[in-house]
Amino acid sequence: MKLIVGLGNPGSQYAQTRHNVGFRVVDKLATQLGWQWNEHRNRAVLSNGNIGPEKVVLVKPLTLMNNSGEAVGPLVHWYKLPPEDILVVYDELDLPVGKVRLRSNGSAAGHNGLENVLLHLHTRNIARLRIGIGRPIHNRMDTIHYVLGIPPTDERILLERGEDRAVEAIPLIIKQGLATTMNVINVDPEAEEQRRQQREQRAAERLRRTAERQAQQEQDQPSDESQTQEEPRNS
Repeated sequence: MKLIVGLGNPGSQYAQTRHNVGFRVVDKLATQLGWQWNEHRNRAVLSNGNIGPEKVVLVKPLTLMNNSGEAVGPLVHWYKLPPEDILVVYDELDLPVGKVRLRSNGSAAGHNGLENVLLHLHTRNIARLRIGIGRPIHNRMDTIHYVLGIPPTDERILLERGEDRAVEAIPLIIKQGLATTMNVINVDPEAEEQRRQQREQRAAERLRRTAERQAQQEQDQPSDESQTQEEPRNS
């Protein structure tokens, strides 16, 4: 059994904010799978079903974000789950908007919701799927107001793409495992395309230099006529 926890704040006023990325991801996954949010337990609302042969429970804590562990901790205890069967999905300030990264463990890196979950689970060995929301362009903007703000349209498009990519990642994690999925999800398509173009440019440059050297060598090589010298004649 797997527990997939989306982090966010309950209430319609928070639904479209940057901080509720985790809620939106598990909501989208539940909709895609045709699952209902029809169970309440330990200050959380649950949706469950099977992905392949694996029983999966989606979780949205009904605490505020910073107290998420108060809902997640009792649930993990109730289901008697080891850390490796838990995945937490949340927003990440230190990733560009819409970028998705998967990690198997580590610190909370300043995310209070994840920090509270790790505190209640007494371990950092919890997999996490992070969706980038970027940092405020204006340094004077308070971080709290930024994460609780609703992004403008162009940013929202990028964020939705990241959410959709995270939705695609979750079944892969369940079916293929973390290591395999990290090799897929953590690859940046744009960066890969840039590297491919750079490799092609370097290859073209090597071919150009090789052709120039060959042309220069042919130009410097004496012709057959110049190599043939007349024998001196006796007078």
